Order: sequence, then structure tokens, then C-alpha cells
Amino acid sequence: MKPELKNSLSFKLLQIVLLSALGVGAVLGCGQIVFYAYETRQTVNNDAGRILGMFRDPSTQALYSLDRDMAMQVIEGLFQDDAVRQASIGHPDEASLAQKSRPLHTSSSRWLTDLILGRQHTDSIALTGREPDREYYGDLNITLDTAPFGKDFLTNAVIILISGVLRALLLGLVLYLVYHWLLTKPLSKILRHLTSINPDRPGEHWMPPLKGHENNELGMWVNTANQLLSSIERNTDLRREAENSLLRMARYDFLTGLPNRQQLQAQLGKTLVEAGRSQRRVAVLCVGLDDFKGINEQFGYQTGDRLLQALTDRIRAHSACQGTLARLGGDQFALVQAHIEQPYEAAELAQKIIDDLETPFSLDQHNIRLRATIGITLFPEDGDTSEQLLQKAEQTMTLAKSRSRGRYQFYIASVDREMRRLRQLEKDLREALLNNQLHLVYQPQIRYSDHRVVGVEALLRWQHPEHGLVPADLFIPLAEKNGSIIAIGEWVLHQSCRQLREWHDQGFSELRMAVNLSTVQLHHAELPRMVNELFHNYHLAPRSLELEVTETSLMEDIGTAAQHLLSLRRSGALIAIDDFGTGYSSLSYLKRLPLDKIKIDKSFVQDLIDDDDDATIVRAIIQLGKSLGMQVIAEGVETAEQEAYVIKEGCHEGQGYLYSKPLGARELSAYLEQARRNRLLKLQPGVS
Repeated sequence: MKPELKNSLSFKLLQIVLLSALGVGAVLGCGQIVFYAYETRQTVNNDAGRILGMFRDPSTQALYSLDRDMAMQVIEGLFQDDAVRQASIGHPDEASLAQKSRPLHTSSSRWLTDLILGRQHTDSIALTGREPDREYYGDLNITLDTAPFGKDFLTNAVIILISGVLRALLLGLVLYLVYHWLLTKPLSKILRHLTSINPDRPGEHWMPPLKGHENNELGMWVNTANQLLSSIERNTDLRREAENSLLRMARYDFLTGLPNRQQLQAQLGKTLVEAGRSQRRVAVLCVGLDDFKGINEQFGYQTGDRLLQALTDRIRAHSACQGTLARLGGDQFALVQAHIEQPYEAAELAQKIIDDLETPFSLDQHNIRLRATIGITLFPEDGDTSEQLLQKAEQTMTLAKSRSRGRYQFYIASVDREMRRLRQLEKDLREALLNNQLHLVYQPQIRYSDHRVVGVEALLRWQHPEHGLVPADLFIPLAEKNGSIIAIGEWVLHQSCRQLREWHDQGFSELRMAVNLSTVQLHHAELPRMVNELFHNYHLAPRSLELEVTETSLMEDIGTAAQHLLSLRRSGALIAIDDFGTGYSSLSYLKRLPLDKIKIDKSFVQDLIDDDDDATIVRAIIQLGKSLGMQVIAEGVETAEQEAYVIKEGCHEGQGYLYSKPLGARELSAYLEQARRNRLLKLQPGVS
């Protein structure tokens, strides 16, 4: 491909070189002309001096002898020179002995030469006698017309200008030819080779080296271009491989190699068409792992990935003869069971998977046990498209997790109703605070050393106008999801501190208030400032407000959580870790956290009398808290046997229905007053 002449580099170069040469030649010529003008002016002056010198002696003799004829002869001799316009001999104080003049020369260029040289030039010389007296006789005066000099000046100036421009143009042309030979011509050869390259196979064309340019920049360019062409071909091959890999990644999960959601929907669509023709059922099982996030936090994400791969191999053994296995994302899998006769076949498969997970996975010297919850949908009963069946299977799995984990559940119409109910609750929750539907109840906390009430835990309740009392474990996640938890949490803190202030004013000055913080609240930047204001506004003593955070919320980002807890602690609040033992904390993490109290989860306390494992866990938590210098409180104490056990193991405080159920503020005030009365009675002499 050859470029048009107007776009050619050689043509543009020729234009630039010639124009530059023309400009440079013109500038240099003008400079020479200016210098020549100066020389011409000097020539006029020198000629005047020369003429005066030649006619000085005869002029002196004529003036000395007052010989008018001789003087006129001198004047005539002067006028032999074409440039002399006027001449006179005489004493300045007397009439001229002889004089003559003639008009100026006419010339078309006189307007220019007069500007440069002047119209005329006048000069004189003194006429004196011989030495030693040198008597003064008069002057010889002449006036030269500059026109003859100007004519020669213009002729020579034109010659200077033209010759300068021609020399510059000739030099520029030579430079262009050199440039063309050394650069543009080799570039044209390179261009011809480049146009012959096959874009699909660039490495097949090898540009030959340029003769005479092997070691300069052009030669280096050719070598680099050849290397680049080879690299392009290699990268093209790699790109094709990457495109194929991306195409597979778009349809298959990278970690497990299983089909992803998109590929599963395509395959399931074909399966549903075939099942519709044969009038057979198809089951879609959505397998969701329970608390897989905690496993990642405990053992690391690399171990979690290997665990997912091992789980895939285990489930694939069930799907090999049953249908398609896919990974929906994260810790969720989908299993398609094609051409089944009865729904119980899907239930049997789901139970096999659940039972199979009872066998721990052995990874890195750790035995890790997984639990899964499975949602099941059927074709055609629950939907006739792949999207409907997958969506409903996921909804069913999610609902089953909220009720009880480690089981399977079929999709029923109530699933839709439950989901709609949850969405309506989430919508109503936004208005619950404004409509005064939220209130607090309080549960006492007993110190075992003297069995005094030393604290209360504020518990949030929602009295829905239609659904009645909504459980906190249901609406708190909804509040965290829609963002209303910040406003609700702030309201809870203000109400709790106001009530604590009232109890302190009633004489219960050692009483402290425990308030739960959600994960969203814990990471809210304004929380430390708000806690500071609460202590100041309600005149609360330091450590009278206890903030409880869950173990799971701390483990999401241990570093950030430690900073936030430290800020809250500096504000004067106590920090307690709630539901301890249900997550996957490690001793190293506990040492990094500014904690004051550990709360043993009630799930361990309730069965510790009959379950040796729970008793061992409770005993270990108490010892752990004591070794770290923390207070330990047991939740869910309902029997005297449970109380006796935790006291024997060294637990500091207890909370549960053994002492009191959660009470309203007025009822708890009466409870506190009764407890104070009972304590005073015990302190009276003779009263046991």
C-alpha cells in the first residue's frame, strides 16, 4: 500500500526543506544586503573624500591667485565625474570664485535608494598655503548625487538575494536527498514488507535486514519488529487459548469445574423439554452449606476452597447416575435429578447427601464436618421453567435454614407466602419506630459471690399490629438488611441509658445496663461519639454501660473490630462477647480484642447436666475467661442444678429464667425493690 503523494513523508519533507531553505536564504540575503548598504554609504563618503583630495591643490592655486578661469577649469574637471551635482571654490565670507551645479539624476528606483543612501552627500575641504604658515584661503565644496551609487547597489542587492536563496535551496535539496536515501527509502521498504504480513499468522513473515543499516536504528527497528511479530503470534495463540478458557469459565465454575448457574439453566431447560415430552418428573435440589463462612474464618480460605473441591467430589458420586451437578456460587450447589417417578426419590437423594456429610473431611490434619440444608422443587408441580425451579429451590433452602438447619424441605405454596410475609415485615419495620411499636424488656443478671442483682440486659421487642410479637432473631436481620438498624440501635441505647438513669436515681446506683450491638452498629463510625454523649447526657458512671457484640460479628474483620471496640472502651463502656462458643474464634483473636466479659451461650448451659460435651465446653469457657482476666456470665440458667454447676466451675454471674424472665421497666423496678428488701432482711440480726 503506497500513500498518496500529498500524504507522502518524502513529499512533506521536500516541502518543509524547500520552504525552510527559502526562508533561511531570504533572511541571510537580507542580512547581506543590509551590510552592503552600509558599505555603499561608506563608498559614497570615501569617493567624496577622494575627489576633494584630487582637486585640492589646483583649487588652492586658483584661489590664491584669484584666477577665476583656472577655478572654472577645476570645476569643470570635477563635473567630469557623473556623481558630482554641485561644486564651488571660495572663501566662506566672500562670493564664490567659481561654482557650478546640475539637477539630480532621474531614476525609477530613486524612491528606494534615497531611503537607504540619502538623496545627496555634501563634503568640503579647507584650502591652505604651504608650511609653515598654512594660511587659510577658503574651501572647496562638492555635493554628490547618490543615484549612480544606488543603481549599482540595487543591482548587487538583487544578485546577493538571488544567489543566497539559490545556495540555500541547493543545500536544502541536497539534505533532502540525503534524508530520503538514508531514511524515507528504507522506511518505504519496511512498509512494503509490513503490508504483506498475514494478520492471522504474523510470525510467518520475516522482514529482511536493510542493506547498510544493519547496525543503526533502522536495523534495530527491523530486528525489534521481527521479534514483535513472533511475540504477537505467540500472544495470538495464547489469546485463542484464553478465549477458549474464558468461554469455559463463563459456563463452568473455576474452582470446582462444575457448570455454573448460566450453564445449569441451559442444561436444565433441555431436560425439562424432554421430561415434558415423556411426562416424567424432574427434581431440582439446592444444597446450601451451613455456616461455611465460619469455616473459612477458622481454617483459612485456601482450606475452604479445598473443602469445596472435596465436597464436589463427594456429591458428584451421587449425581453421576442421577443428573447434573452445578455450583450456583459461594457455598450453594444445585443437583438436577431427571426422570423421577415419585417425590420421595428426591427426598431419598437429599437425605443421602445429608447423611454422607456426617463423615468428616480430612484436610491438613483437621477433621472438618459440614452440614447442609437442601431445598427441593419439582417439575411440573412447582414451575415449568429452569429459572422458576432454581429460584424456588433457593427460596426453600433459605427458609429451611431460618427454621432448622441440617435437613431438606420441599417447596410448597407456603414458601411464597413466607417470603411475601418477610418482605412485608421488612417494609413495616421501617415505620415501626415511628409508630411506637418497639419497646424494651429487661432481664436481671445475678452476681454469684453475693447473689445480688448487678446488671440487666435490655432486650428489644416488636409488637406488630397484625402479626403480634415478632421474634428479634427474625426482624433484626431484616433491620440490618434495609439499614434501619442504625436508627433502631440508637433508640435502644437512648432508652436503655434513660431507664438506667432512673434506676440509679431510685437508689440502685451499682446497677449496669447491657445492650446488644449488631454487626452494622459495631462498624458505624459515629458509635463512639454517640456513646460518649450518652455517658455525658445521662450522667452515667464509667463501666455502667455494657455493650455486647456477637462472636460472629467480631470475626468478620478482626482488625477493624478491635479498633472500634477500643474506641468504645475509651468512652467508658464495658465490652462483652455474646453467644460465645457458637462461632469459630481462636485464642489468638481473643487476646487481640479489648474484652471485659464472656457470655456463655445458653445452648451449652441448658443441656450441661445431661450432656458431658456441653459441660466440658462450659467448663473450658469459664477457665478461658479467668485465664484472660475476663468476667464470665452464663446465659439461660433455668435450674438450680445448672446454677450449682457453673458456680462450682467459677462462673462470676448468671442470667436466665431461674432468676427472672424479661420484664418491663415497671415490673423490673418492683423486682429490684423486692431484691433489695430481701437482702436487707438477710442482713438483719437473727434473720436467716
